[in-house]
Amino acid sequence: MSSKTTVWEVDVLFGDCDPAGIVFFPNFCKWMDAASLHFFVQCGVPPWRELVKTTGIIGTPLLEIHTHFYRPATYGERLHVHTRVQEWRDKVFIQHHQVRRGDELLCEGRETRAFCIRHPDDPGRIKAIPIPADIRALCGG
Repeated sequence: MSSKTTVWEVDVLFGDCDPAGIVFFPNFCKWMDAASLHFFVQCGVPPWRELVKTTGIIGTPLLEIHTHFYRPATYGERLHVHTRVQEWRDKVFIQHHQVRRGDELLCEGRETRAFCIRHPDDPGRIKAIPIPADIRALCGG
């Protein structure tokens, strides 16, 4: 079964750009991060603040990111971040994002993330847990 794909819409603002009017590269990472959460919400996973109360899951922290930039974007444009889970592993998953302007691919990113809880022996730390089967099923995995 393949993962679902969701789309997060972004309106590029003047403040998202550098003095040349080109989107400053960290904003693509910010939009992919927002699209990651949007993916889970659209798949029917409760918000993290609800999950922490019922399961202890605090979210899906980013462990690694790889990003390729193909084309620039500028303010006034509407972009779409297409997000899916590319690979499910025991404790981590790889999320794939494509930032598009219409049919044109501007940026592509792969994020490694894990579902985490507060560490039982030290609440100041977090601990990865096996990916919950119910969440994986909601997401088409």
